[in-house]
Amino acid sequence: MTKEITIKNKIGLGTAPLGNMFREVPENEARETIQSAWDEGIRYFDTAPFYGAGLAESRLGDVLSAYDRDDYILSTKVGRIVLNEEEEKEGLFENGRKNKIKTDYTEEGTLKSIEDSMKRLKTDRLDFVYVHDISPDFLGDEWISKFDEARKGAFRVLDRLRDEGTISAWGLGVNTTVPIEVALELKEAHPNLSLSATQYTILQHEGALERMMPLVEEKNAGLVIGGAFNSGALLGGDHFDYQKITPEIKERVSRFQEVAEKHGVHLKDAALQFSTAHPAVKAVVTGSTRPDRIKEDLKALQADIPAAFWEELLNKELISAKAPLPKK
Repeated sequence: MTKEITIKNKIGLGTAPLGNMFREVPENEARETIQSAWDEGIRYFDTAPFYGAGLAESRLGDVLSAYDRDDYILSTKVGRIVLNEEEEKEGLFENGRKNKIKTDYTEEGTLKSIEDSMKRLKTDRLDFVYVHDISPDFLGDEWISKFDEARKGAFRVLDRLRDEGTISAWGLGVNTTVPIEVALELKEAHPNLSLSATQYTILQHEGALERMMPLVEEKNAGLVIGGAFNSGALLGGDHFDYQKITPEIKERVSRFQEVAEKHGVHLKDAALQFSTAHPAVKAVVTGSTRPDRIKEDLKALQADIPAAFWEELLNKELISAKAPLPKK
């Protein structure tokens, strides 16, 4: 039996952008972002070794180590080990550290990853641990064999650590729904909190509602939602789910914008309230490198959104009738 997971304000700071995702973030800007989150009352922070090859973890540790460890919740991820070797980088974190990253979901690799993360985070313990990117979007057809590696390695380790009280929760941290569904149905593993990025958002949620969300509830587990703006697409950005946005997605976003303008609603407010309205969701993590965005996100969860806005989205079939809606 695991204890109920409660996260203050149902919001946390996601630190992928602080690992120099998409651009090089100056040290002072990264520090100010983390400090602003703390000053505004954020007490849940999510990170990963993959974010800039340890850069995001180190930046987070530099700030949070000044505070009492009992005053905040910390999650990181396993499945990748940061090596001392260097390599040329490309993709999301080409501006991060040059350290080579090794994919490893074994028991030994999981324990090594946790040990290294705690050093970078300057902490003696973690609260939540997610098995990272064990999913076809990152691993292609190899994801099935890697999932089996994790089933025999990472899953067993994390089950044991949770049962011993070393961590409070563990699960998967992925950008697709199927791996979470498969993990929840295993008899030999018992994930109780997963991080689902981009899959339960106001723009994209039908697939999650079919199996993932009901399974989470059935298993008395929980979800943290990442990528609630689908890599910025909902807010007029150039990316959707970490890729260049397509004309089809742009057109869909414009339909949301039209309804939002009609009702005087900010889409950021609607997105965060939508993702946190489902009873399976414990929190949403938002990532930014702009300190002022933290205050925006907190206000968004409290913004007044008229029922007519949600009704029009339903009538235009922009959101699913199966989705729980925010209640005031």
